[in-house]
Amino acid sequence: MIPFAKAHACGNDFLIVTEDAAAGRDWAKMARHLCDRHTGIGADGVEFFARTGPRSGRIRLHNADGSIAEISGNGTRCVAAWMAECVGANPGDELLIETDAGLRVCRINAVNTDGGFSVEVTTGMGLPAAAPKTVTLGDGPSVSGVAVSTGNPHFVILVDSADFSMGGAPWQSVGAEICVHPEFPSQTNVEFVRILTKSEIEIRIFERGVGPTSSSGTGTSASAAAAIAFHGCNSPLTVFAPGGPQTVEWAGPGNELFLTGPASLIARGEAWYE
Repeated sequence: MIPFAKAHACGNDFLIVTEDAAAGRDWAKMARHLCDRHTGIGADGVEFFARTGPRSGRIRLHNADGSIAEISGNGTRCVAAWMAECVGANPGDELLIETDAGLRVCRINAVNTDGGFSVEVTTGMGLPAAAPKTVTLGDGPSVSGVAVSTGNPHFVILVDSADFSMGGAPWQSVGAEICVHPEFPSQTNVEFVRILTKSEIEIRIFERGVGPTSSSGTGTSASAAAAIAFHGCNSPLTVFAPGGPQTVEWAGPGNELFLTGPASLIARGEAWYE
């Protein structure tokens, strides 16, 4: 049996399994099994956690397909919610979480225990790097966007259509093709951005190793960085995804980006696993 906790951030859901519980097992295989929404528990990924101090820990993320990801902003925030509940954190407390993309400091802004456990968290997301890039799709057209690193790779595309389609093609199919494009040898996350106002954007997300998702913390951060750096948007910027809004504060290149959003615990339990 594998003990787990489950949490979500704007509908982006993750399982939290301690490294001790997963010791000696194939983590990629375990992630595929546990994340299956029909034969497993169901999640976008598994965060394997090792405690390094009273309010600090290290995480390793496997996507639902078993692949390794450097970081998930929402996954990190889910772990912060779980840690906050475990240690009885209060507003103003900070939790330190080491990821494969570096240390992330998560500040607890609010705690809500009415009918469950949820927190609002501001996470330092590091220094994003963004540059214009064009890729050519298999059927010929070129797509211009912004390649952004937020500790993991993103390709951000500005769109005008209300349904986020491009040239009549659904954003999901365009995202699937760009995700595995040869220009991105390690694959990439893909975001489609519609500017609503100078202080609000709306996005759709095709996540590497997962597919279309309701939310993404690093995707939200990357989309905001591209919108602020190249499309005249302002900080703070509210980013709307299907799973709900998050807020990004970024003073521009050379400065750390800060992401604020909610995370809620869903369940604790044990899963059958060989």
